[in-house]
Amino acid sequence: MAGVASASASPIPAALPSNPSGRSPSSFLPIPPRARRHVVLVSGRRRFRAEATQREKVRQEETVAEESFPVREAEGPPEAVALTDDDDWVVRLEQSFNIFLTDFIIAILDLLYRDRDYARFFVLETIARVPYFAFISVLHLYETFGWSRKADYIKVHFAESMNEFHHLLIMEELGGNSEWIDRFLARFSAVFYYFIAVGMYMLSPRMAYHFSECVERHAYSTYDKFLKVNGDQLLKLPAPEAAINYYMNEDLYLFDEFQTSRAPSSRRPKVDNLYDVFVNIRDDEAEHCKTMAACQTPESIRSPHSTESRTETDVKKSLANED
Repeated sequence: MAGVASASASPIPAALPSNPSGRSPSSFLPIPPRARRHVVLVSGRRRFRAEATQREKVRQEETVAEESFPVREAEGPPEAVALTDDDDWVVRLEQSFNIFLTDFIIAILDLLYRDRDYARFFVLETIARVPYFAFISVLHLYETFGWSRKADYIKVHFAESMNEFHHLLIMEELGGNSEWIDRFLARFSAVFYYFIAVGMYMLSPRMAYHFSECVERHAYSTYDKFLKVNGDQLLKLPAPEAAINYYMNEDLYLFDEFQTSRAPSSRRPKVDNLYDVFVNIRDDEAEHCKTMAACQTPESIRSPHSTESRTETDVKKSLANED
């Protein structure tokens, strides 16, 4: 996606709601073994291990491997596919329009929420649920008329909407919806976006999925930059109750359902502090981006819990064990 807005470099709001569960962050957060393997290249072959207090100083030179996000770069969203002259002119037109529209929306958000991160996230998460509602609405309509039946698509899109819903609950608990103007803007935009998404999906599902991919890619980039700027402060703050209830729930069927590029139960995030929460949200957005990219190929999506998907996963595991 051309042009991505950077997260605000302003400090974390001083007043954050206390954790309803009564949990408080420990005075010292031990570094997990995997996170200790920092590789820093300084003038040739010199290597040293960065201490936790030096994290900000070497942030631009080191790669930190978090336990809940083993490979930071590899687990991100897929690279945006560059348009070429070999692509169909309709595809080029659709994607060019989507990129222009996404950049326009980002410019507006930058203007309105330059120094208000949580309010921006609240607006983003309110809007982020909308396309999945729209896709389900059209798919139900087509199924009612007997034109098509895509049960797996409906399941996956519903799971995506529930994931975004819990992101929204987290932002509300952090105070992102405290101002009435933010609530009005988010909800008005959501209603308007719903009808745009329905029309776009009926015109071209491929175009609608690509636009959602652009939006999710921006969300991933926004949260990633927010973590890099405010990581040290976030490590000291407790996780919101909404995040604990979602990510630590015993029933994570829907959490697995929207991650179509993964086998069920292959991702179980940790929630020790607010930093972990935003890492999880960022990684969720990467999974949404992968699913939206895959949806642009017709009939390519299957529920991770479907019989076919489970069979393929079992075969891959068996082959891996044999090797």
